[in-house]
Amino acid sequence: MSGQLFVVATPIGNLGDLSPRARETLAAVDLIAAEDTRHSRRLLEHFGIHRPLLALHEHNERERCEGLIGRLQAGESVALISDAGTPLISDPGYRLVRAAREAGVPVVPIPGPSALIAALSVAGLPTDRFVFEGFLPAKGQARRNRLRALADEPRTLVFYEAGHRIEAMLADLAASFGGGREAVVARELTKQFEQIEGGPLDHLREWLAADERHRRGEFVVLVAGAPPREAGAGETRRVLEILLRELPVKRAAAVAAELTGQRRNELYRLALTLSGGD
Repeated sequence: MSGQLFVVATPIGNLGDLSPRARETLAAVDLIAAEDTRHSRRLLEHFGIHRPLLALHEHNERERCEGLIGRLQAGESVALISDAGTPLISDPGYRLVRAAREAGVPVVPIPGPSALIAALSVAGLPTDRFVFEGFLPAKGQARRNRLRALADEPRTLVFYEAGHRIEAMLADLAASFGGGREAVVARELTKQFEQIEGGPLDHLREWLAADERHRRGEFVVLVAGAPPREAGAGETRRVLEILLRELPVKRAAAVAAELTGQRRNELYRLALTLSGGD
């Protein structure tokens, strides 16, 4: 195992999901780089694993890389873990893995739990092609801007979200994609209070509002891709976006109606959305 970096997936909730190979690897390495050493120490102690821990998170990863690469090149083995699930998936580790590969250090995946894959496997939405967007921006306007850019995406969309933002996120999803767009909310996957609810976005908003317990925990939100007819509206959207760079909303909608033959009032509503208006 000397001189290798192991990227080890750990449970996202149910401790029974730690694989035998992951357990053996964590028990054998010289050092474990963990996102939160306090959190990971409890996990390791549960399995009777006592190895040196080093904090590696988004605020110190850049400065820690050089030292860790030096240790790997000196022959030590290092395991990289995150707080839960597969490292690098909306978690730190990218810089270390890239630096190790550039330095010629073998990087070995130890696969296992991932909230992204777990949610996709039970959502009942197309999984042959999907887009993982991770966490949307926390601020409302930035979040809506990101969603507008994804409105015509035909592939299944997958997001992570925290409980304190889940209501606002679903409201913005419905406003950007339409309340009838099919979606799935997966809450607290593999944990005691796991819930998976599917239906149109309007239904999911009602489901969240019906019980405050539905708004607690960690979420994976999956949204069906734009249907072909909706994706075909991309050219109209592009025309409006170009016109809005030079014209007021009302005039842009009128010119777009002349160019595309679509109804002016529908284009006016779309232009308002694209411009961030009410």
